Amino acid sequence: MTVAAKAEPKNAGKGMSDAEVVEAYLTASMIPDPEAAATYMKPGTIITFTGGREFDHPRGPTGFNARRYRWVKKKMDRFDVCPGADETVVYSIGTLYGEWLDGTPFKDNRYVDRFVVKGGQIVKMDVWNDSAERILVQMGIGA
Repeated sequence: MTVAAKAEPKNAGKGMSDAEVVEAYLTASMIPDPEAAATYMKPGTIITFTGGREFDHPRGPTGFNARRYRWVKKKMDRFDVCPGADETVVYSIGTLYGEWLDGTPFKDNRYVDRFVVKGGQIVKMDVWNDSAERILVQMGIGA
């Protein structure tokens, strides 16, 4: 599934499947364009990031990632869609690739993002990945 990152704030999410909304959000996030990504979220949506960090706008994870990576992208392998009565849970599963702050490249860093989508907008997001484990190994600490 591929969705171009052409966020149009007035139309974001309209006529898109819940998985397409999630993919468009992630694609905009990787540019990174947190303002475009935000058009796919209900304002004030809580993003619970790795380590339990909470953000209320995509700027939060973008800023956090800037302190961890020179750059990072997602290879989105699949979307698992779990429809409910009034909301849909969408899991994006894949790997991260990019460069650590010191310029060392990495790939195959597993991630799972869980989204709750309601009325064509993301209303909750949870993020997990292996970055902390990999950072520990870089520091010589057995993970």
